[in-house]
Amino acid sequence: MPMLMLKQWLRAWRGGELGLLCIALSLAVASVSGIAGFSERLQATMATQSRTFLAADHVLTSPRPIEPQWLDNARSEGLRTAQLVAFRTMVYASEEMLLVSMRAASASYPLRGELRAAKQMFADGEGVEHGPLAGEVWLDSRAMATLGITLGQTVEVGEKALVATRVLVDEPDRSSALNIYGPRGLMNLEDLGATEVVQPGSVVDYRYLFAGDDAAFAAYRQTLSASLLPGQKWLNIEDNQPALASALARAEEYLLLAASLTLALAGAAIALAAQRYGQRNIDAVALMKTLGASRRYILLHYLRQLLLVLLLASVLGGLVGVAVQYLLFVSLSDLVSATPPAGSLRPLWMAIVSAALCLLCFAMPPIVRLSRVSPVHVLRRDESLAGGVRLATAAGAAGLGLLMYWYSGDLSLVIALMLGCSVLLVAAAGVVLMALTGIRRLSRRLPGSAQRLAVSSIYRRRYANAFQTASIALALMVLVSLLLLRELLLKDWQQQVAEDTPNYFLINIAGRDVEPLEAFLADRRIHHAGLYPMVRGRLVEIDNMPLQDIEGLETRNTGVDRELNLSWSEALPEDNQLIAGQWWSQAAEPLQTNPVSVEQELAQRLNITVGTALRFNVGGRDLTATVASLRQLDWASMRPNFYFLFPEDALRSYAGSYITSFYLDDSQRPLLVDLLGRYPTVSLIEIGAVLKQVQGVVAQLSRALAVVLLLVLVSALLISAANVMLSFQTRKQENALLRTLGARNRFLFAVVIGEFALLGALAGAVAGLGANFCLFFIQRWVMQSEVLLYWAAIPLASVAGAGILALLVLTSSRKMLRSSATVLLRGA
Repeated sequence: MPMLMLKQWLRAWRGGELGLLCIALSLAVASVSGIAGFSERLQATMATQSRTFLAADHVLTSPRPIEPQWLDNARSEGLRTAQLVAFRTMVYASEEMLLVSMRAASASYPLRGELRAAKQMFADGEGVEHGPLAGEVWLDSRAMATLGITLGQTVEVGEKALVATRVLVDEPDRSSALNIYGPRGLMNLEDLGATEVVQPGSVVDYRYLFAGDDAAFAAYRQTLSASLLPGQKWLNIEDNQPALASALARAEEYLLLAASLTLALAGAAIALAAQRYGQRNIDAVALMKTLGASRRYILLHYLRQLLLVLLLASVLGGLVGVAVQYLLFVSLSDLVSATPPAGSLRPLWMAIVSAALCLLCFAMPPIVRLSRVSPVHVLRRDESLAGGVRLATAAGAAGLGLLMYWYSGDLSLVIALMLGCSVLLVAAAGVVLMALTGIRRLSRRLPGSAQRLAVSSIYRRRYANAFQTASIALALMVLVSLLLLRELLLKDWQQQVAEDTPNYFLINIAGRDVEPLEAFLADRRIHHAGLYPMVRGRLVEIDNMPLQDIEGLETRNTGVDRELNLSWSEALPEDNQLIAGQWWSQAAEPLQTNPVSVEQELAQRLNITVGTALRFNVGGRDLTATVASLRQLDWASMRPNFYFLFPEDALRSYAGSYITSFYLDDSQRPLLVDLLGRYPTVSLIEIGAVLKQVQGVVAQLSRALAVVLLLVLVSALLISAANVMLSFQTRKQENALLRTLGARNRFLFAVVIGEFALLGALAGAVAGLGANFCLFFIQRWVMQSEVLLYWAAIPLASVAGAGILALLVLTSSRKMLRSSATVLLRGA
């Protein structure tokens, strides 16, 4: 009996059904193991890499020095330690002085990450092995330019003279500094006492860094927990980088949902291939029953064949899954700088269980139906497995929903996704059915008999063809939607971040420096975005009602639970677009109260409309205004933007400063030294590195998306191939009849290719239309951006669908089309 099973297995493999089943299962294993394994390894990698944001594995913060014995105990446990003392102090150089955010570090700092320094100002710098030695200080470019010093000169920090030996470029834990935008400095901890800058009452942040074995640290932390004083706390990755932690969680969820979508498409291919597999084995089962085989024996017989397919698919899919992980890590190599750790076997077992569940839900119903075939079929040959598709669909939907819930843990999301796919499938089938009816009416005008016969063949099986074409359309729609969304995001980014996008901001510009600074920039042909005044103020009332008393208004979620930057402008700024109301310079009559223009998204969150009365607290003084207009802002322009704009008269009496932005290429960087030397009170913020990093993120994520697109494309091809194979038995009978009537190979080729090309074209057109609908929904309600549709995707997807199905027919049915009528009649 094992030989019989093996012979039937090889026969089914040559027939194509088991091969398609194996490929579909391999894809399921590869997508789940690849993406789940990538997610698992990415989390471990990012956890290691994100420790660079702390410059250690764990950090203890304290408002006062800790007991030296605590550090000795840590070292005795095998942990490495480092110390940081952060404070703000005046730094003197000759007659110049500057308030600097200084940090005194021990020689072992940093324990994780890289300290970067340069030998000239405003250079990119390079990684260094250690920080400044005793007697040295490293200042950043802004501090050195403002103080007017060069490397090798001496500065005074408190009572201690230190030599500036390097330009400080970056510290791994820079975000934890007291002032990340102001001038920064780094000195050796041994020199801190001699400076005498830390006195009772000084604002000082003590940080103690630890790195080493996690188990050793856990034991050390447990012994220390009872000794911690108020104000002393442990800082971990989630505390220091909550956005990173939540982003990793969302990334894992979305990647696994992408795997589940690929699994759904692979499951559909499995169901169709299993239906074809069962249909081809009806004769064999009927014959086995005439020889005394029981239903239980037949079930076990075919279950063994499916398990053999599962075993082969697990091996192949596991290998492809490793390749998927590799491709994803290569795509994100610049973002994930740490070496990925070795993966566990959990994702592979997870994938095999998923594939087994797919096999159970999608492939077993036709096998169960096959076991019920009557022995009489040997004589009557009237059995079919029509009910198997419905049973497989119901079981498959339940299994797929269970898998999606296992991946995401979000029941509402799973229900929404399942309902959405069902609605899209039924809608696509309805559209295809209506299109087939219309094509049927037009078929009488077609010139060739082959074309008319192809349309007639499609229409005879219109209900089956409608849902099969809809399944192909749904697979293609996922592919086209992802392609269009990728194109939209890249185009949107390229439009928003042009080459001359401002990469430097100047803030804290005093009013007396406005005209000289404008002249300085003009003389050096530096185009700026304009100098805008800034006055700090807090919104306190809307329509005479305090914000905290307004029902349903969460100030934290609206971003107004803080002081905001108010500004004035007599003309509407270049990048602003008026949405409602009118600008004060266009008012026909003088305004009775101070007018204010509000950014439209903030106005929506606060339920502010034209005519709403607002009250602000500006430096302890009240400022009342009436909303005159609402504006739409381009936040991606990197130009100064403001939630609230007033006319000049409204804010002239309030103290404030100015802000501007401009673009400099690398060759113009030396101008910054002169600029900061002339205007020492101005603060410079460099965002060029941020722009390059974000641009790199977009490019690399698009490459990672291409890997997912490849999986979806293979899934779509599998569904198409399964649909082609499912109709082979019926087509064999039709071709046998046509051949007995004298039809030639060329005619049969034209009929079959015309039929599937038409179905493929319909599937592609529906996919292009559905993809544009999805794109409209994403742009309108998710991205809240201007709607841009790609109508050209409809004919392109239609041509692609026709080509795919025609090519599949040519490669998979060539033998059937070229066989003689006698052979076909015997096989039919």
